[in-house]
Amino acid sequence: MSATGLAQVLAGTRLVPVLTVPDLATAAPLADALATGGARCAEVTFRTPGAEQVVTAMAAHSGLAVGAGTVLSAEQAERAVAAGARFVVSPGFDEQVVAKCRELGVPVVPGIATATELMRALRAGLDTVKLFPAEPLGGIRTLRALAAPFPGVRFVPTGGVSAPRLTEYLAEPTVLAVGGSWMATASHLGRGDFEGIRRLTAEAVERSTR
Repeated sequence: MSATGLAQVLAGTRLVPVLTVPDLATAAPLADALATGGARCAEVTFRTPGAEQVVTAMAAHSGLAVGAGTVLSAEQAERAVAAGARFVVSPGFDEQVVAKCRELGVPVVPGIATATELMRALRAGLDTVKLFPAEPLGGIRTLRALAAPFPGVRFVPTGGVSAPRLTEYLAEPTVLAVGGSWMATASHLGRGDFEGIRRLTAEAVERSTR
């Protein structure tokens, strides 16, 4: 699974909105708000009972490449892809998840927090990983420290990344894309603030293309 394959699925975007969507009814207007704001992809976390249905509903929006996040098992990966997920993201490295995604032909981005985990990912044939949780781990300083001994690895920092930090991360040559949840929080979804989601997404997209 290469950075090129993931970049193709992400349609060239370097911004990945990370979403936890507890109410299926919000999936369609959420997809509209993200796409109208300029997002080309979205990661739906498998933290809610209806995550598969949310993936299916959002994947029906022609303007979004929808992936599944917080995938913890091969069985979840299979369900996610069956629901319409075009890429899979995990919080950690799991050989069975990677193998299942390879079998299914979808890009997989496992989370790593140490050089040891990164070496395991490389041994599994991957060259793209998620640095997670990026900010609590030390942010850009940790990213640079991990990248130095492993030329060719691309990172998707996720976890605690805020709008002001987006540009800094994207300026790093080893960063393929950045994942963030500030564009569509539980508060936004709870009060149905899809205009706020659209606005924050548009601002983030603008930052990501500077």
